[in-house]
Amino acid sequence: MSQAPHLRNTLTLADTPNAVRLARLHTEDLLPKWGVPSGVVETVRLLVSELVTNAVQHSQDDETQGPVLAMRKAAQTFELTLERLRDAVRVAVWDRDPRPPLLKEVGVESEGGRGVFIVAMMSRSWGSRPAVNAFGKVVWAEVGLLPVVVSSRTRKL
Repeated sequence: MSQAPHLRNTLTLADTPNAVRLARLHTEDLLPKWGVPSGVVETVRLLVSELVTNAVQHSQDDETQGPVLAMRKAAQTFELTLERLRDAVRVAVWDRDPRPPLLKEVGVESEGGRGVFIVAMMSRSWGSRPAVNAFGKVVWAEVGLLPVVVSSRTRKL
């Protein structure tokens, strides 16, 4: 039995609002070519959307910068990396914000703040780490390729 190859693709995007759409389109185009099932592609697409949205939003959070730094910051980039592992797809987003993501409670009426919760619920594992050889952090999430089997002995009726 042959193992699936380890495939990796990195896309550099500007931290502008259209980055989210471009990242989703890239994901939708690439993963089927890697043999990823359509249901998994949809889940990964959602995770990409949430992680890229956070990268774009938090790159614009720092209001302490003067106009010169703000103009320079307008040209900043971040990276989206997609990996096809043996039994999963890993999404990783590197951005220049060193603050780790926070999983927090959000009220029903809140208009935002659910991104990390969605990532936590829709992935088999997720986390963050400081970036290597760069300033900032990497937030990652994995979606399994194999269906989860629920045993009749573990199911509550």
